[in-house]
Amino acid sequence: MLRLQSFGPAYRALVIGNSGALGQAFCEQLRNDPGCVLVTELGRSTTPALDLEDPASITAAAQSIAHNGPYHLIVLTSGLLHREGVQPEKALAALRQEALQAVFQVNALGPALVMRDFLPLLDRKGAMAVLSAKVGSIGDNRLGGWYAYRASKAALNMLVKTAAIELARQSPQARLLSLHPGTVQSRLSRPFKGSAAARPADKAASELLAVIDRSLPADSGGFFSYSGDRIEW
Repeated sequence: MLRLQSFGPAYRALVIGNSGALGQAFCEQLRNDPGCVLVTELGRSTTPALDLEDPASITAAAQSIAHNGPYHLIVLTSGLLHREGVQPEKALAALRQEALQAVFQVNALGPALVMRDFLPLLDRKGAMAVLSAKVGSIGDNRLGGWYAYRASKAALNMLVKTAAIELARQSPQARLLSLHPGTVQSRLSRPFKGSAAARPADKAASELLAVIDRSLPADSGGFFSYSGDRIEW
């Protein structure tokens, strides 16, 4: 059984993006942790609802649950790689403005607003983790392709790094992390090469929670793999 140690014996957690495979796994892991006294879930189907493509819902949701804070752990699990009308591009010729805007809204713009509205609800010694992706590493990009997804995750990493600098001035003991979950068994990974070797969502959530738990304030603003290794920008 996973037991997080860095948040004390009675911590409160918030999972944003509760409907996906990883979001559900995070919620289950946290509910099973004896040290967690509250797991608040937010998503498009919760009350209040939070939709990264509806900026007003982000602010309204933060205001609605503020009375249950401060939260010691906040995890944002949402992301967009593909859906009807949106597919990873293999070449520049495949770029479409509508798809670019949709991917950036979910992967970068929405998360920026989440950080704006939810970081004020974070405990001064708490941690917020945002799920990014290794393909968002500029230094690690050797294959090309996936323009919108790569660029949106690179933008997300910059937003996390910048927000972490500001957070450190206000709450020096808090942590804001960008995390790569690896390939996880989910609707997001199923159509793509490598999905056969994907890890179960509960294993991935456990690994990511362990990375968060081991992190230090000096790690805030960093980009880390589920293994705990730092990823180059």
